[in-house]
Amino acid sequence: MGIIIRLDRMMADRKMSLNELAEKVGMTNVNLSNLKTGKMKGIRFETLDAICKVLDCQPGDLMEYKPEN
Repeated sequence: MGIIIRLDRMMADRKMSLNELAEKVGMTNVNLSNLKTGKMKGIRFETLDAICKVLDCQPGDLMEYKPEN
């Protein structure tokens, strides 16, 4: 897939740990870790909204599209 998740970069910029973000967003650490590593196949808009609110960012800050060759 050509979608790259940049959640780790945003968390580092905000100096926020996975545990702290998971607690504030209302997700389990495992699910948030799966999202961060790109192992998830999809994300609900509700979850994306919550992450953007906590990290004070835009969805485009969290994801990048790179076409596969």
